[in-house]
Amino acid sequence: MTSDRSQVADDRRIGPLIVTEDVELLDDLLRLCAAAGAEPEVHHAVPERKGCWEDAPMVLVGDDAASRCRGATRRRGVMLVGRDQDDPDVWRRAVEIGADCVLRLPDAESWLVDRIADAAEGVGEQALTVGVIGGRGGAGASTLACALAVTSARAGRRTMLIDGDPLGGGLDVLLGGEQAEGRRWPDFAASRGRVAGGALEESLPRLHELRVLSWDRGDSVVIRPEAMRSVLAAARRRGGVVVVDLPRRVDEAAAEALAQLDVGLLVVPAELRAVAAAGRVASMAGMVIKDLRAVVRGPYAAGLDERWIADALRLPLVGELPLEPGLSEDLDGGAPPGSRARGPLAAFCTDFWERALAGDGSVAS
Repeated sequence: MTSDRSQVADDRRIGPLIVTEDVELLDDLLRLCAAAGAEPEVHHAVPERKGCWEDAPMVLVGDDAASRCRGATRRRGVMLVGRDQDDPDVWRRAVEIGADCVLRLPDAESWLVDRIADAAEGVGEQALTVGVIGGRGGAGASTLACALAVTSARAGRRTMLIDGDPLGGGLDVLLGGEQAEGRRWPDFAASRGRVAGGALEESLPRLHELRVLSWDRGDSVVIRPEAMRSVLAAARRRGGVVVVDLPRRVDEAAAEALAQLDVGLLVVPAELRAVAAAGRVASMAGMVIKDLRAVVRGPYAAGLDERWIADALRLPLVGELPLEPGLSEDLDGGAPPGSRARGPLAAFCTDFWERALAGDGSVAS
C-alpha cells in the first residue's frame, strides 16, 4: 500500500496511557498492550507533562487511581478498568473522571485488545473496498482488478490488492512480481482474530507502488474463512483503497470477502452464454454483497449491448470495459494492466475511482 503517513511503524507502536499503582492490574494491561502490538506509557497519577493526558490515543485508568484522576481534562477515550465485578461505586467513579466506559477483566480482555490496537494504529475512515468477479472463466476480472489497483496507486492513494482466487495463478505473476520478497497467502492461512494492519502492510510485496497479497507457487489452495475475515479487516483499517480479485465459486472464504465489500464489479463478456453464466454468479454473490454492479466487455454478439446485458442481469451498469491495444505485449514485458497512464483501460479505472470516491452513488452509468 502506498503510504500517506510517515513513519508507519512508529505510529503503530504508540500505545495507551495507563494510570495505576495496582501491580497485578498493570501486569494484565501490559500483557494486553503487548498482544495489540502497542507500547504504553505508565503513570501513577495524571502526568504533569503537558499534553500527555490529552494527546494519548486512549487512557486506561485503574480502579485504584480514579480518585487521583479527578479534575483531569475531559476527553474521549478514557476507560476505567478493574477486576472487582461487584463494586457498586464503580459507575460513580467513572462519571467523576469522565470515562467512556467501565471494563472488568478478564471478561473484557478480547474487546480491550482490539480497542488498544485500533488506537495504536490511529484507525480512521476505512478503505473503500472493491471486489471484482468474472461472470465466466476468462472474463478479464483479474486484469480489471490489477488495473484498478495500479491506477489507484498511481494517483497517490494507499492501495492494497488482494488475490482471493487460489486457482487464478497469482496476481503477483500478472504484476510481474512473482520473485518479489514478502509474505503470501499461505503465511496467513492460520490467521484468526485480529491481524495488525500496519504489520500486514509492511510484510507484503511492494509492486508498482501498491502492496499485493497473492499466492505462492506451492500446493496450498485453501483460505480459511477466519483468515479471510482477519486479513481483509486489517487491510480495510488502514484506509485508502482495497481491491479484491474473487473466484466465481462462492465458498465460505469468498463469502467472507463479499460481506466486507463496498462495491462488487461483475465482469461480463458480451455473449449470451456468458450472460447466462454471469446470472448464476450474480445470484450467488448477490445473497452476500450489498452492492453488485455490471462491467461489460466486448466484442458484442449480434443484438447485444451493455445496457441490455445489465438489464438482463438486473444489475446497475458501471460501463463498458475497453479494449487495451498491446496489452498482451505489455504483460509479456512485465508491465501490468493499467500501466499505460493514457491508455483506455487506465482511463476507465480513473473514471471509476473518481465516481466511487465521490461517495454520491454515481458509480453506475
